[in-house]
Amino acid sequence: MCGRYTLTADKRMIQRRFAAEVIPERVDGRYNIAPSQEVLCIINDGTSNRAGFMRWGLVPSWADDPKIGFKMINARAETVHKKPAFKRLLQRRRCLIAADGFYEWKQENGGKQPYHIQVKEKPLFAFAGLWDKWEKKGEVISSCTIITTKANSLVEDIHARMPVILRAEREKEWLDKEEDDPYHLTTLLEAFPSEKMEAYPVSPQVNHPKNEYASLINSL
Repeated sequence: MCGRYTLTADKRMIQRRFAAEVIPERVDGRYNIAPSQEVLCIINDGTSNRAGFMRWGLVPSWADDPKIGFKMINARAETVHKKPAFKRLLQRRRCLIAADGFYEWKQENGGKQPYHIQVKEKPLFAFAGLWDKWEKKGEVISSCTIITTKANSLVEDIHARMPVILRAEREKEWLDKEEDDPYHLTTLLEAFPSEKMEAYPVSPQVNHPKNEYASLINSL
C-alpha cells in the first residue's frame, strides 16, 4: 500500500516537470502527506495539463457517504480494471499525483522502522492515480486514489507492495483522454525499476501525521 508520502519541490519545478498550464497559486513543501489531506494532482482537460488539489481517499460519485474515502486511499493495479469502483475511472478519470518520495514501514527488532524511498536521478515523479467528483446537497468533493502494485526488489525487503511510479515517458499516455482500453492501461502499471531507486531509515516521528517538517526525511 501507500499511506504516506512527500512533495518538497516548489511550484516552478512542478509546473515545468509536468508541463502544467494551470497550477495553484501556492504549493507548499510537504514532508508527511497523509490520507484525507489535500494532495496535488495533474489531469489533462483534452487540451493541456492542469494541476490542482484533491482529497486523498477516493469518494466515488455514486457513494452515499463521503467517509468511504478513508477506505479507498489505494487501488490495486492487478484488479483496477475489474472493480466497479475503479473500472469506469480507469477509462475516464486518470491523474498523476506529484511526489518526490514515499514512506514505508519495515518490521525490525520487534517494532516498525519507517523508511523514506525515492527515485535516484529525478527526484520529482508521479504516482498513477484515479479521481472522481462527488456532489450531494451542495457539497462537492474532488478526490483521488493512488494505484499500487507488487513491490520491486528494493522495496520488497521493506513491504510487499508499493505505489505505481509511472515512467516519465508513460505519463502523457496515462493522461491521454483518447486512450480508454483498460487492458492496455494496466500494462503501464508496473513497479518502477529497483536499480533507479534508493531507500533509507528515517525518524519514527514520521509515524504521527501531525508532524510536518523537513528533518523527517533525514537519514538516521
